[in-house]
Amino acid sequence: MDPHLLRTFVAVAETGSFSAAAQRLSYTQSAVSQQIATLEADLGTALLTRRPVALTTAGERLHRHATLLLVRLEAARADVTRAVAPPGRLILGLTPLAWTEQMSAALARIRGESARLHSHVLVADRDRIVTAAATGEIDLALVDGFTAPNDPLRLPEPGGQGAVGVAGGPAVVAVPDGHPLARRSELSLGDLADAYWIDAPAVAPFSRLPVDGLRAGLRYDGADVTVLAGLAAAGHGLIVLPAPLVAQRPGLTGVPIGSPRLVHRIELLRAPTSEEPATRLAGLLGAEPLQ
Repeated sequence: MDPHLLRTFVAVAETGSFSAAAQRLSYTQSAVSQQIATLEADLGTALLTRRPVALTTAGERLHRHATLLLVRLEAARADVTRAVAPPGRLILGLTPLAWTEQMSAALARIRGESARLHSHVLVADRDRIVTAAATGEIDLALVDGFTAPNDPLRLPEPGGQGAVGVAGGPAVVAVPDGHPLARRSELSLGDLADAYWIDAPAVAPFSRLPVDGLRAGLRYDGADVTVLAGLAAAGHGLIVLPAPLVAQRPGLTGVPIGSPRLVHRIELLRAPTSEEPATRLAGLLGAEPLQ
């Protein structure tokens, strides 16, 4: 099967639309339709229904395989690129709230040990960073999220396996100083269904909070934590953030969350073929070496 056809198929399956897939891939809609038809002819079965667009039983099976195959192809490309790259390369990927003082100190130590180290930092949303680690595009990843105490993050597949927790702390609802909720000793998220929230998909995804019925009053599509904190301090909406971050921001008060119990958790992922200095940095952050 042609990888280009598989990539188009996955795009249609994930977007649920031929036109949306065409936009994602920078193709025309007719080209997407033709490629899906070619793939279906090759396999001798329908993979998608058209009205509405949905996976058939055969399509669901192919989608599971195709996702893994495309990741492995990208991993192979990254591994070959790494083989001919100059020594001392370190590419870090992280979500906006995953950077910590511990990470900064560990990176400074690694850079001090190797004068020839060439490092690069990629900041993006969680799905992007997890995929980049799975394919070997980056050597080391730090991803964060909010979860129940002692629970791991629910990371996307492929690539979410093998994550190691390296840091964690309390989560709070960030409200402006002087807000009526700022005087509360704790809050229940379920009681805040009538409040307006800030939806920041790349930083603190609204959709991943374990409560139904919350309403987004403002959507922020950036990844700058300072801007996001400023929006919350200006009263544009509530948002769940790590307690230490809120404590450092003027104009914000962090109110503890009583229900459901949530913590901010940071996990580390390594590319399957990562080498030094990624191994050294992972060790400094408390991750166990790959077996």
